[in-house]
Amino acid sequence: MSATASKPGPPLWLLLELTYRCPLHCVFCYNPTDFANTGPELDTADWIRVLREARALGAVQLGLSGGEPLARDDLEVIVAEAHGLGFYTNLITSGVGLNETRIGALKSAGLDHIQLSFQDSSQQMNDFLSSTRTFDLKSKVAALIKQYDFPMVLNVVLHRLNIDHVEEILDMAERLGAQYVELANTQYYGWAWHNRERLLPSREQVERAEATTRRFRERAGQSMQIYFVVPDYFERRPKPCMNGLGSIFLTISPDGTALPCHAARMLPGLEFPNVRAASIEAIWFDSASFNHYRGDSWMKEPCRSCPEKVRDFGGCRCQAYLLTGDAANADPVCDLSPYHHLVTEAVERANRPQIEAEPQAEEKPLVFRSHRNSSSLFP
Repeated sequence: MSATASKPGPPLWLLLELTYRCPLHCVFCYNPTDFANTGPELDTADWIRVLREARALGAVQLGLSGGEPLARDDLEVIVAEAHGLGFYTNLITSGVGLNETRIGALKSAGLDHIQLSFQDSSQQMNDFLSSTRTFDLKSKVAALIKQYDFPMVLNVVLHRLNIDHVEEILDMAERLGAQYVELANTQYYGWAWHNRERLLPSREQVERAEATTRRFRERAGQSMQIYFVVPDYFERRPKPCMNGLGSIFLTISPDGTALPCHAARMLPGLEFPNVRAASIEAIWFDSASFNHYRGDSWMKEPCRSCPEKVRDFGGCRCQAYLLTGDAANADPVCDLSPYHHLVTEAVERANRPQIEAEPQAEEKPLVFRSHRNSSSLFP
């Protein structure tokens, strides 16, 4: 453990990425771009053991995601176990595979919460961005969520290709009876990193979308809670990523690899433990990879002597690695970082018409998430 890090509290937030299988092929997917090279999925008994060990440590919030978690035939069994242990359970889904039989079974198993993703407010753009024909299905799933008395929570990932549709997206959410809407601007890792030049919006687009959201929020009042997550690239200071790596958040990937954030597998020089070989307690408290970024002894200047380090924990390690090649560097989002120009230059390109900003942009196709593309990106 870092010399300046105290013993952490429990992993309060547990995310189980049950599978990387997914019927969608989203260009902004946060799954690792080399998911085709990961090992076999954990079986039901392993997932249940993970739940029991994490709950014994004090974990209380449970996210069930993927890929598409409904691709797992044992999802209801996992939910029932989690409910019996006292977790608050949240299913994060595209809706594909959620028919009336399954939603009834999940309700009976004790599922608390369903977060349904849309890619856009129009069938054409929704289906293009996911490379599927799923818009009508999602609308039917939204009605099922209401019918079975789950909180209606919609999530739409925003980027250059849909951010100008925020008003229409919010209108759609209102028609569907959404109680909560998360407009989550793309964060650039995973598949979004490969597509960044095509997905990063202009500053004008972001400001216009924020203004539209404020107006809609004022009109909707308390009938709908709307969260607009500003993209990191347009901030002056980084967000407190995961409240500090190894602080409260624990991800278990489909093959059992334990991670302090869902993107951390990319970080070089760290060997992340696997639940097949170690207990959650040993992983959380004793593994070198989870202790590596605790405290501040790993920090370089200007972060180490910055008073804001207790609030932002140095920002995002994955972002620092992707942009600078060194995960210990100051997050380039911060305007105090010596690498901040890497962010401002990317924003400057996005602020210009895309064909001018990147002469080859129209010839460079979007890379859609797929097993084939995952293999071809990492031969």
